[in-house]
Amino acid sequence: MGFKNARFGKIDAHIATCAYAREAIQQASAIAESRGFKVIHGIVDSLWLRKEGASEKEYRDLCYEIETKLDLPISFEGIYKWIMFLNSRMSPRIPVLNRYYGVTQDGKMKVRGIDLRRHDTADIVRDCQKEILTLLSSASNSNEFRELVPKAVDITRKYIRLIRTGQVPEEKLVLEKRLSKSLGEYSNLSHQAIAARKLHDVERSIHAGQNIRYIVTSSEAPIGDNRAVPCELFERTVGYDTSAYTNLLIRTFVNLFMPLGYDTTTAETLLSSIP
Repeated sequence: MGFKNARFGKIDAHIATCAYAREAIQQASAIAESRGFKVIHGIVDSLWLRKEGASEKEYRDLCYEIETKLDLPISFEGIYKWIMFLNSRMSPRIPVLNRYYGVTQDGKMKVRGIDLRRHDTADIVRDCQKEILTLLSSASNSNEFRELVPKAVDITRKYIRLIRTGQVPEEKLVLEKRLSKSLGEYSNLSHQAIAARKLHDVERSIHAGQNIRYIVTSSEAPIGDNRAVPCELFERTVGYDTSAYTNLLIRTFVNLFMPLGYDTTTAETLLSSIP
């Protein structure tokens, strides 16, 4: 395939595979539409469809027809009570293919591409997003989902208050990023590069590709280059940057609710004004 890190990759194979995939998803969409379904969203290996009042049997019959006509194995994942397709960070007006969350009729939450699924998310942010999603999972439809948004605001405010009052243990503040290059190649030092340099100063082995775990520190911290400190060297007396972690919580709220009009400016006004 054409994946850049595939040792035996061949771009022609990638192009051919994409061509077959496009043809298959177009044909599957046409079959669905001929049965009265509307295509809501599609990705390489999935289609999200909607038909008012459709039963599970109708969905399964559709799967059988697609599989029979295209000679392509296909499975029925389930019917969602509601689903939210999230906006692109680069182009907020455009939803992306691999960032969404929703609840199926059997009550299972399915998430893709949000903070909760990222390895570099601080636990305080992960906890906030988990609590919000647990709240939203009780919604039976999109109207109930919207009614729960004010409670999601309250949850986010609660976590911001914990940050601002210094009640968050240090293990909940840890961020993890990968060094994309060696220390000598960094001109503008990122947080992970600053933390890596501090490790290097105490004779720890540092190399490109290594994951660095650190805490963003208070601007009043009585140390030198104090924007970030590796977990191994962090001292509670130094203090963490409440503004940085507040911004992370605001961003996670925006990531979940931007399709409803909560952009960064709106969310900052809504969430940052709490005592």
